Amino acid sequence: MTFNHFNRRLHLYLAIGLLPWFLMYGISAIPFTRNEFFRNLYNDGVPQWTVRFDREYHRDIPETGDLRTVAREVLKDVGLEIKGGFGVNRNRQRLNIYLFTFWSSTRVTYRIDRHRLVAEDRRFRFDQFLTGLHARGGFQQDAFLNDAWAVLVDLVCIGFLVWIASGIYMWWQLPQTRRWGFLALGSGVLSFILFLVFL
Repeated sequence: MTFNHFNRRLHLYLAIGLLPWFLMYGISAIPFTRNEFFRNLYNDGVPQWTVRFDREYHRDIPETGDLRTVAREVLKDVGLEIKGGFGVNRNRQRLNIYLFTFWSSTRVTYRIDRHRLVAEDRRFRFDQFLTGLHARGGFQQDAFLNDAWAVLVDLVCIGFLVWIASGIYMWWQLPQTRRWGFLALGSGVLSFILFLVFL
């Protein structure tokens, strides 16, 4: 097998293997650019958040330190399980904890000065499901599946780069396509630079 033959096969099978990821990133970019459309679509009078519980709660929250450990303890106290990922921040007298999977989202708010703990579930919205797919990544979560997703996203990104490189190599091997190839490449680079500079 020659390198040209290997490269064509690599390009073909990368395209097939990466197809679900191309579709996911392509489709999930739409809600980012059509935010107003989806906001109006779900502006149907149904509350975005539903209160699961609102109860009295007492816990000392440090001003600084590891808030993730504190958040785990709060969630354990009230019987909320971390099924996907979670984030936490403190804003003065408010501790905000966000639990999320691809399908659901729960926010837990502890009003430190009032000793009130409120948990709310967000209604499912398809646009938020898509943007969650698009933006999900990183190794800051603790669960194995979260790390596995992050590793897979890294591999997909590498696959995209190899797919591009193999396509450019194939294009260069066909002299009759170079003129149109230069036009396509130049148009893409020029449009990107123009928006990068002036937008």
